Amino acid sequence: MRHSYHESQTKGVLNLIVHEPSFIRQLFLERNSRLLTIAWNQGADQTVTIDGIDYMFPEQTVLPLVVHQSFTFSHPETIIAWQFNREFYCIVDHDREVSCVGLLFYGASLPLFLHLADRERRKFEALLMVFDDEFSTHDSIQGEMLRMLLKRLIIKLTRLTKDQFINNKLTEPDLTIIRRFNLLVETHFRKLHAVSDYANLLNKSPKTLSNLFALYNQQSPLQAIHERITMEARRLLLYTDKSTKEIGFELGFDEVAHFSRFFKKQTGVPPSTFKSTGLGLGA
Repeated sequence: MRHSYHESQTKGVLNLIVHEPSFIRQLFLERNSRLLTIAWNQGADQTVTIDGIDYMFPEQTVLPLVVHQSFTFSHPETIIAWQFNREFYCIVDHDREVSCVGLLFYGASLPLFLHLADRERRKFEALLMVFDDEFSTHDSIQGEMLRMLLKRLIIKLTRLTKDQFINNKLTEPDLTIIRRFNLLVETHFRKLHAVSDYANLLNKSPKTLSNLFALYNQQSPLQAIHERITMEARRLLLYTDKSTKEIGFELGFDEVAHFSRFFKKQTGVPPSTFKSTGLGLGA
């Protein structure tokens, strides 16, 4: 079952997909449909395949997915999913309301699986019932009611992310710096490859960023930059007909040899091998 709300003037879209066996997203076949997705696995453990890589999607777990990701589920009939575009609710413009940019969305190189304990599961089930009721109420304030419910859902998930993944030694100002860094990387990774580039944009030192990331997720800022570049390279190799040279230039490498060495160091295989055989997907 699928509920959809469309705003004719803004082109805003909000979808609620409930246990739909055909639920899938293929970005490069849906270029004009730039949707953020929140997927909730209500069934047993299953596999979610994101950009060609398989991950275990545990039961009663919520997974945020961003607009550039393609994904399939081994058992989509047990999935509840919310999908929305920036015209319906822009998480960047409204970050002061939900504080999710660079954390819940665009903040992790690996999928973020948020576990719902029994108490949280009951809250999400209750919220789902309210969503379902509101989709069936057609009046002049339906859009605003749905936006309010979506905002509530995002806030709940942001809180779960902080509880389950964020070191309590990180202060809110520190976390804000990390979130801003993650968003800047998402915006500029094709051109800016050095930590110093982002440190300058944030008016911080590279050492400060390194210290914060050591608390945040035990990786360095440079690793975060490299992982984002590699993620995009894999996606372009997997889903487009672009050559290695074209992809390297698109990702800010002046020489194809430099890009090839970078990709092999990150994944274990050269881009040409990856493109022709699919090797390295799990690297």
